[in-house]
Amino acid sequence: MSDASDEGRLRVTASRVVYENRWMRLREDATLLPDGTPGIYAVVEKAPAAVIIPRADDHVWLVEQYRHPVGERFWELPQGAWDDRPDAPAEELARGELAEETGLRAGCMERLGRMFFAYGISDQRFDVWLATELTEGEQALEETEQGLRVGRFAVTDVEAMIRDGRIADAATIAALSLARMRS
Repeated sequence: MSDASDEGRLRVTASRVVYENRWMRLREDATLLPDGTPGIYAVVEKAPAAVIIPRADDHVWLVEQYRHPVGERFWELPQGAWDDRPDAPAEELARGELAEETGLRAGCMERLGRMFFAYGISDQRFDVWLATELTEGEQALEETEQGLRVGRFAVTDVEAMIRDGRIADAATIAALSLARMRS
């Protein structure tokens, strides 16, 4: 008798790295479905990430940056991963990304939950953090974050930005929804 958690599970018969750089690895698995049907599955492997909601009163800080895969600039919550330190403590990662992208330091960080960016194609998970008791400092942007802008918005304006498409990042919308459910 099989465990319900194994229902539909693929069996990997072989695996190979198709492509790799400092930010990600693309793996292709040869698989067998439960009925024995062979197949292949591509998996993007990435370091764990943090998505941070910097909030003070009824305002949230967002960052806007150009996203090359879609060829547009969008507003989103500060977020990122430390590819060179995938085992970094989750709160240290969140605090680091917040300071790097916005210059903000949080007196209080509350972990709201864990999600995945796109578990149909990637193993990358992210923890959602609510950052409060904020103080301003200097940004420490990476080379790849050139042109990143920071803005402080009323929560009602953020909701309007989601509705009109200025915020289209799924992780941002999911994190804000999680925070709303927790409040």
